[in-house]
Amino acid sequence: MTMRNCLANIIRGRWFRLLGVVCLAAALVTAAKRAAKPAVKPADLATLVRSYRESPSPARRAAVEAYAARHPQEAALARLAVGIAAFEQKDFAAAIEALRKAEGKLPQLADYTGYYLAAARVESQEATDVAAGLATVHSGEVRSLFAGRAWLVEARALKTADPLQAARLLRQHYSELPQPEGDVTLADCYQAAGDLAHAADFYQRVYYQYLTGDSVTRSAAALLALKDAMGAGYPEPLPGQMLRRADRLLEARAYGEARSEYRSIAERVAGLERDQARVRAARADFLDGKTSAACSLLRGLALGASEADAERFYYLQECARQSGDDEAMQAAVRQLGEKFPQSPWRLKALVSAANRFLLVNRPEEYVPLYQAAYEDFPSDPAAGLCHWKVTFHAYLSGDARAGDLLREHLRRYPTHPSTGAAVYFLGRLAEAGNDFSAARACYELLDKSYQNHYYAVPARERLRRPEIAVAPASSGTVQFLAGLAFPAAKPVPAEKTPATSVRIERSRLLRTAGLNDLADGELRFGARNGGQTALLALEMAGAADAPYQAMRIMKSMAPGYLDLPLNDAPRQFWDLLFPLPYRGELLLDARQRNLDPYLLAGLIRQESEFNPEAVSRANAYGLTQVRPATGRLFARRAGVPRYNTRLLLQPAANLKIGTAIFRSMLDQNGGRIVETLAAYNAGPSRVAEWRSWYTYREPAEFVEAIPFSETREYVQAVLRNAEFYRRLYDRLEDGKAVAQRKGAR
Repeated sequence: MTMRNCLANIIRGRWFRLLGVVCLAAALVTAAKRAAKPAVKPADLATLVRSYRESPSPARRAAVEAYAARHPQEAALARLAVGIAAFEQKDFAAAIEALRKAEGKLPQLADYTGYYLAAARVESQEATDVAAGLATVHSGEVRSLFAGRAWLVEARALKTADPLQAARLLRQHYSELPQPEGDVTLADCYQAAGDLAHAADFYQRVYYQYLTGDSVTRSAAALLALKDAMGAGYPEPLPGQMLRRADRLLEARAYGEARSEYRSIAERVAGLERDQARVRAARADFLDGKTSAACSLLRGLALGASEADAERFYYLQECARQSGDDEAMQAAVRQLGEKFPQSPWRLKALVSAANRFLLVNRPEEYVPLYQAAYEDFPSDPAAGLCHWKVTFHAYLSGDARAGDLLREHLRRYPTHPSTGAAVYFLGRLAEAGNDFSAARACYELLDKSYQNHYYAVPARERLRRPEIAVAPASSGTVQFLAGLAFPAAKPVPAEKTPATSVRIERSRLLRTAGLNDLADGELRFGARNGGQTALLALEMAGAADAPYQAMRIMKSMAPGYLDLPLNDAPRQFWDLLFPLPYRGELLLDARQRNLDPYLLAGLIRQESEFNPEAVSRANAYGLTQVRPATGRLFARRAGVPRYNTRLLLQPAANLKIGTAIFRSMLDQNGGRIVETLAAYNAGPSRVAEWRSWYTYREPAEFVEAIPFSETREYVQAVLRNAEFYRRLYDRLEDGKAVAQRKGAR
């Protein structure tokens, strides 16, 4: 054997021995890990019930039943859940079996057991003594979610034996009934009692007020049968009912159906309703994009002096606006002023024409129109916005009346959304006149009472200026502002009322049982029925599956949160409204692109509410709402080499691409944040046009001058959000953020 072969054998032997030792060690480690790893946690009741409700099967129901057997303390909850799930599956016999086992054993949710058991018995034709079974619905500590529906179940139980008594029961509790189920059930009872006229009346209420749903289908079929049965005695629907149905079709953009309905109505009725139907048939054409046909129809109508004719002139004005015929548009507005000076259609025409001229920056045209609107319709909700448009133009153009108009605006419309802007520009006007004390009073009001709104951001910056910081607040301006009825939100209560505590306890039991939808319904119902809305919102949002869901809950249940000072609510309240998921990726990408992370968070909150799977109507995807074509253009630059549209729904990839896009846009706009945000929402070409309209002295003037309400509110919201994130999450601050932030001032 050669030396080389000997060495090879030695090396090979040592290698295999070493490999054996390594494999043995690895096996021992794996075995140890398996021994140390805890057993798979058995599913809890909520998980089992949710699985059963989502995909019902005998095996999944058996799993819930087995859980109930192993956990007697939760057995009643489990059986309530099984009963509700069976009821939803229309397995009423199984529902009755499960709910009877829970009856009397779950006092906190006795109304849930009582309602579903009674409803299942009625569906199974076991309608005896249903009223007694429903007693728990009407006798709890708080008003039951099922209070209105329980009357429907009781009436259905009575209908066969005593339909007139069933109808009387429903009429007695009519205001509590859920609609349209209440009206169709009442109609059913009248029909069973042989009172066909009343039955037709209530079926018509459903059919002519609602467009879709089982109640509408049942009502339509019942009306056809009644028309055949009653012959000449059938009560024709009221003209107003028929118009309402056609109007609903129009609102649903079913233009062809609406047009047919209007034409049918015009052939069947007379007077005002006939004229309105004829005008609205043309309106359907206009909304359907058939402007020329609509205009021709409207011009050809010869109507008497009525609201129908005022409506006709309004749509003539709209047709002219759509066609770009400013002269015809103005002519229609003038005729409305001459013939129908107080008609709401004239107000709509004034505002529409003014908006048309606002979009092309023709103040000599829009100012008189807005002025006529607020002077002739001072009590209409639109008056505040119209007055503000006139006021801000006066300020922007250096009109000597600007100060008086700003103060008038605040006196007349102190709760209008423009209040913060009016106070801010009143302060800026005072600064321009070297009245730093008056300016300080305005800015301090914004910092205190409007601290979560956009105009508090530049106001705080102004307060740091030396000439304002040293000036005492003007007592006259303070007194003037103190005399205005600004909106004020109530602090979030520190203690729960008994009713709120009961609602929360009930919702937690329902959530434990996997009945999350009912738990949420309980809290929402409590908020509408005497509960402490903010605390109920906190409870519901805290149980949400994702931050964006929690945020939506808080926005819907606590809509006035921006009027609430930061210290008037607990930290959890603000964390749910201003969440910061994906914090690590957000910080990293923001710093790599030299962006303020707070600004990026504020933008994402406005764009997608931090929903990583958000897809807009404009086909924009993910957290930063990137369009696929734009994403493809920036993906490689952002370090995302293998790009496809689905990547935009992945938070990490979307943040990389979105920050690259925003950085590029910011660079194109010379680092000007306000203009970049406006371009992000409305497009660069529009922003360039708006910039050319005036010589803006500060970003706030440009923001307020943006003619698109959506874009103006978007820019304000993002900057407001950024400031809010800064106040909540100040530990994220770094030097780059400070430098970037100055561009928004």
